Amino acid sequence: MAALIDGTALAERMTQETAARVAQLSSQHGIVPGLAVILVGEDPASRIYVDRKVRQAGKAGVRSFEHRLPADTDQEMLLGLIAACNADDAVHGILVQLPLPPQIDSARVLDAIDPRKDVDGFHPVNVGRLSTGTGGLVPCTPLGCMRLLETVIEDFRGLKAVVIGKSNIVGKPVALLLLDRECTVTITHIRTRALPEIVRTADILVAAAGSPGLVQPDWVKPGAVVIDVGINRVRGIDGKARIVGDVVREGMGHAAAITPVPGGVGPMTIACLLANTVRAAERHGV
Repeated sequence: MAALIDGTALAERMTQETAARVAQLSSQHGIVPGLAVILVGEDPASRIYVDRKVRQAGKAGVRSFEHRLPADTDQEMLLGLIAACNADDAVHGILVQLPLPPQIDSARVLDAIDPRKDVDGFHPVNVGRLSTGTGGLVPCTPLGCMRLLETVIEDFRGLKAVVIGKSNIVGKPVALLLLDRECTVTITHIRTRALPEIVRTADILVAAAGSPGLVQPDWVKPGAVVIDVGINRVRGIDGKARIVGDVVREGMGHAAAITPVPGGVGPMTIACLLANTVRAAERHGV
């Protein structure tokens, strides 16, 4: 039976470690890490994510500054708010919840965030630093994936890793992190041919396609470690909605380890966001 990689438990430990770092910063330097969270509109999923992030920030001792703006907010108003957060010494991290309404250019908004406060790791400066291995803030979900993998893999060198999905948020950055650990990495996407055959070569599989039940058990080779990033809402035959991943977990006993959905990558994303906020405060606030 494949071992379950418990993201909830690991995230709780990380949050405790982050709280200890916050206490040290506060006692030694009088600094309380601050996270500005900006939500534009009333997207239900985004509201849930923001509420969770604010709640977890409180548990870690991170001060949160919430900015909830109406859906018709124009781009210049949002850019003005980001400029104010950039200039505010009490704010060490800035998170703009995606997606944004159609009247706002997401790329321009993300570019406007001070790279030192870009705790989501989406600014081109941080993307460039990740690709060249020169530091910077790393995107939270890929960072969480690596922390989960580290609980079951001691030596990544030479392992074959397959990433399903080429998004800027997960697929590309997690591939770079795996490459930095000297894995041999293949990135696949919607146009990839013979996907099952490619997946069967993987010692490490990261599924981030956003396609419920895409990866079948017979795609996964014995002994592989599977990280399921997919969070898909589907309705069962009883009509009730439930959350499933990109990987069919039933029949996956031949894998070495796998993350559950929910309870795997999701909690780690928020834990890494808070760790990034404290790291930003430690690097630029002291």
